Amino acid sequence: MSASNKYRIQVEASVDFISDQSDPEEDRYVFAYHITITNTGTVAAQLLSRHWIITDGAGSVQEVKGEGVIGEQPRLAPGEQYRYTSGSVLETPVGSMHGSYQMIAEDGHRFDAPIPPFTLAVPRALN
Repeated sequence: MSASNKYRIQVEASVDFISDQSDPEEDRYVFAYHITITNTGTVAAQLLSRHWIITDGAGSVQEVKGEGVIGEQPRLAPGEQYRYTSGSVLETPVGSMHGSYQMIAEDGHRFDAPIPPFTLAVPRALN
């Protein structure tokens, strides 16, 4: 079996605009993002850290690195899912996020799980 099948993590995201915490007049747009991480590989793996690249509509880029997610470092057996919700604040009504999770498999192999780009947008900001 190839290594690519052993170490596979799928990441999906959905986003909600939090209007009651946002203040467009102050260039403050608050978003909640819901992440589902699925171990589609054949080896258990633990999430060690995260690396996010957040870009707002003006092209301003913020990088966020840290241990775990929401204070946890979940271990996922093959087929297992982990879900969490976090948030981001932008100065523009539209932006995007992508990045990676740094993982370690139970056999000691370290690998990155890519987080595909997703859009943060105020409803009706995009047609």
